[in-house]
Amino acid sequence: MLRIHQLFFLNVLGLFVAALAVASAISFFTLKNMIIEDGKNQLVRSIALLENAVAATADYDALAKQTALKTGYRVTVIAEDGTVIAESDTDKRGMENHLGRIEVMHSMSEPYGMTIRYSETLKTDFIYIAKKITTPDKTLYFRLAMSLKNVMDHFYALWIKFFAAFAILTIISLAIAYNISKKARYDIVQITRYLDEISAKNYKAVLKPEFFREFLQISLLLKNLVKKLHNRDKQKRKHTARLRLINKQQNDILSAISHEFKNPIAAIMGYTETLQDDPELDPKIRQKFLEKILANTQRVTLMLDRLALSVKLENNDLQAKPTRFDMQEVCTETVSILQGKYPHRRIVYHGISKTVFADKTMMELVITNLVDNALKYSEEEVTLTLTETTLAVTDRGIGISPAELDKITSKFYRVQKNRWDNSMGLGLSIVSYILKLHDTVLSIESTLGIGSTFGFPIGHLVEKPAKPKK
Repeated sequence: MLRIHQLFFLNVLGLFVAALAVASAISFFTLKNMIIEDGKNQLVRSIALLENAVAATADYDALAKQTALKTGYRVTVIAEDGTVIAESDTDKRGMENHLGRIEVMHSMSEPYGMTIRYSETLKTDFIYIAKKITTPDKTLYFRLAMSLKNVMDHFYALWIKFFAAFAILTIISLAIAYNISKKARYDIVQITRYLDEISAKNYKAVLKPEFFREFLQISLLLKNLVKKLHNRDKQKRKHTARLRLINKQQNDILSAISHEFKNPIAAIMGYTETLQDDPELDPKIRQKFLEKILANTQRVTLMLDRLALSVKLENNDLQAKPTRFDMQEVCTETVSILQGKYPHRRIVYHGISKTVFADKTMMELVITNLVDNALKYSEEEVTLTLTETTLAVTDRGIGISPAELDKITSKFYRVQKNRWDNSMGLGLSIVSYILKLHDTVLSIESTLGIGSTFGFPIGHLVEKPAKPKK
């Protein structure tokens, strides 16, 4: 990043370079056009002076040679039918018919015919001026031509002088700008040193800018600021201990809520958007959607009220509230919700109706976490299976290495190679805590590159309620 004095000098340099470029371009084309126009006017004046001599003479070759010798112009006399009857710079006998030349054609209807073009005869560019001269006994075209190279040589000589003068002026201006930037740099260095002293808590440092009034105003403002900083620093030292206090458990709870509540909120948003986008939706379907919105809302509310999730589970402060329910209904409802979240993925459920005695909300959370993790870590189909004795989620994803199997249920742990995962690694940790409340454990079978199966036994939940923690 550039400093102020550097920016000032570079901006001035850029301004002058741009001004020089624009002025050079304008002067180049303006001066060029002026010189070419002056050349045309010289040719016109010369024709006007020679018009009577052309009309009176019969020896056009002599006239052409003499005129060319005196003026340096190329002289051509053309008959009414376009035949070249006199030429000062080349042999007229080898020249083409000139009736179709632009300047000759223009002179037929205008006082003078003018053009700048390449001469096939002399292989160079010329400024051509032609005039139609009519006498009682003849009609002919008198043409003068000036070499464009000679005109441009004169132009370049003038333009180089002009450019040199402008460049000298620019150099002088840049020298002045550089001197100003040096003074600005001096004052900025003084301010920088002063700020360094202040940052080092030296509130007695002195600041005296010398060249710029604006920097003097800044110095006064800085001195007032230093007084305020000095007073605030005293107050800050009194409250440092309080400002450093961070409740890690509260952060853990917020992270868990952010991770685990996405699914019900996504379901609520999905059903709400469907209702909003389709006012003509079938009343039965509308009612079903409203019931699902209510169910998911209640689910979020219950979890917010009852689960101060990770801290309470970790501290054994949360008790299971078991009820009898069909585990198959929980599985199908979870699959339906996650299918809405992942519309392009295939989630397959194989199971039976199985009534268990457990905390329904917690079981929903367990199944949701297991299926959601399987979807995140695989691209193939995910299978949820419910049997008489177990519930399992199988994926054909990346798998887990043996070294990570023991860590995967740890709080905040994520598989290292999956940096794209935006979760906080709470899902399986919460699953383990909840299953522990229900006197069961999470089992994991995984092979790298083939897939994983996460499951837990449920047979004992049929005969007896979950054991509340004391």
